[in-house]
Amino acid sequence: MIYLDHNATSPLRPQATAAMARALEIGGNPSSVHAAGRAARALIEEAREPVAEFAQAAPGEVIFVSGGAEANTLALRGAVAGAAEAGQPITRMLVQATSHDSVRAGAASLPETIPGLQLFEIPVDANGRVDVDALRAQLANGDGCALISLIYVNNETGVVEDIASLVRHIRAETKALIHVDAVSSGYCPIRFREWDADYLSLSAHKIGGPQGVGALIVRDGAPLAPLFNGFQEMRRRGGTENVSGIAGFGAAVHALKVNREEEVAHVTAIRDSFENAVADLGTIVFAKNVVRAANTSCFALPGLAAETALMALDLDGIGVSSGAACSSGKVGRSHVLKAMGISDELARCALRVSFGWNSRAEDADACIASLEKLLARVSARKAA
Repeated sequence: MIYLDHNATSPLRPQATAAMARALEIGGNPSSVHAAGRAARALIEEAREPVAEFAQAAPGEVIFVSGGAEANTLALRGAVAGAAEAGQPITRMLVQATSHDSVRAGAASLPETIPGLQLFEIPVDANGRVDVDALRAQLANGDGCALISLIYVNNETGVVEDIASLVRHIRAETKALIHVDAVSSGYCPIRFREWDADYLSLSAHKIGGPQGVGALIVRDGAPLAPLFNGFQEMRRRGGTENVSGIAGFGAAVHALKVNREEEVAHVTAIRDSFENAVADLGTIVFAKNVVRAANTSCFALPGLAAETALMALDLDGIGVSSGAACSSGKVGRSHVLKAMGISDELARCALRVSFGWNSRAEDADACIASLEKLLARVSARKAA
């Protein structure tokens, strides 16, 4: 199969596979004091270093979790509960309109259990980037402590936010806690310390690591209460650590670091060539004129339903997506495109192609050929 859905999950890098195999051979519980336990603990701490470096954070700020969704949930629920315990309750939560569903759903559930907590949606412009004037107005028109959740790289469109600038605006208006979802940011530099954020979410399987492991970076001193209790991960995430997954995560991060410049140049060339080719088919590329992740193209062929295209491509052995992997099985409009003001008619035609570490130019060519063939069939049926 030709796989062009790296934003959903990127296949395991060989380095991650090898690291996981070594970890599985150890078999010890990292909380045990015997030799096998100490060896397992060493693997976790070895992985913590490259993950922290990847995010430009300190190793002690890295909390390993089960993936991006848990990292997002821990950031939101943990911050609210932790702030309340510290006597500084959060009264407002502001969530970017194009945030991942795990953030949007998690935020929406909090006011039901926390009296007085207000939830606001941060609007975006036609390119899917935060409307700064609207955000500043929201910050100025409220009282109390706020928690703000931003998404660095949009998983559907690849649009990249200027987090540093947004945080400066936020800090100028309020003493808010700031969470950044950086799950889809493998090909974009993450600068946790420079951004002055409080929480940052990561996931291994978006960069060629294993599924089922991720991390929440928590600024030293930021309030955080665990979702469930236990002494693991500095008492911030109870439960026995996924040793092999964490080892694979660390190996994937290291492999990306070593090859980042080459990979970025490679996927950029493939993506740009792909978009130039599909332009001849009459495609509309969303957010084409703003900074996007190098590997991502979200586009529509007006009049061709995404479901039809997905099935045709799949029959030709090509895997792409119509949006977020966790929601693409449902028939419905993308909330990201809706927030950008894209019409229902055009949004129903949206496809997402995302390249990665093992993508080839020939893979993109095969996708283009399949789309050309599909359009020719559709045109022939209309003419008949």
